[in-house]
Amino acid sequence: MNITDYILKEIKSLTPKSTVEKAQKLFNDYPITHFNVVENGIFLGSFSESDIQTIENKTALLSEYNHLLTYFFADEETTVLALLQIFADNDATVIPVLDPTKKYLGYYDLCDVLDVFASSPFMNEESETLVIETVENNFSMSRISQIVEASGGKLLGCYISEKKAGSVQVTLKVITQKITEIIQTFRRYEYIIVSSHENDSYLDDLKNRSQYLQKYLNI
Repeated sequence: MNITDYILKEIKSLTPKSTVEKAQKLFNDYPITHFNVVENGIFLGSFSESDIQTIENKTALLSEYNHLLTYFFADEETTVLALLQIFADNDATVIPVLDPTKKYLGYYDLCDVLDVFASSPFMNEESETLVIETVENNFSMSRISQIVEASGGKLLGCYISEKKAGSVQVTLKVITQKITEIIQTFRRYEYIIVSSHENDSYLDDLKNRSQYLQKYLNI
């Protein structure tokens, strides 16, 4: 799936000579956080709704508020994960797309990019989601991959989902029929299993021991 197939041009960009009133109307008509300003095909920047809606002089030109322009964009080579990062960093629902000469090509919509990500094999393939934790000095993507594959699994992908002082949590997507074996191997290598899983014999054993102890204490 080519992400550039999702470049949109439905919302027409404004120019520095557009009025504040026109910009405010655009925000009222479309549920977006930013709109793009283009002059002679070249992208100048984006205005946020929070800035534009507070301007009282509706007949003023946008060029009078260039100091409020923000400048973020993607190009045709930007990956889906990088796009999600740009959306998050700028608290935006649209991202302008430029060619190497900064010519404006259109924009990406957050909903479309999320749909592309959700339909990827990483998210869509039938698999187990495993969250593990280890001390930062022990963290190694290659070791994690080796553990999964040595236990008969196939690693679809992984990412660092949380980082705390001295430790990291890693979320894995794994194709396997032997999730318990993979879990036990990670524990032998002193990884903590953060996620919960059915048929986890280690937890079942701890539960049985706890119930036995509780019964003993109640005697």
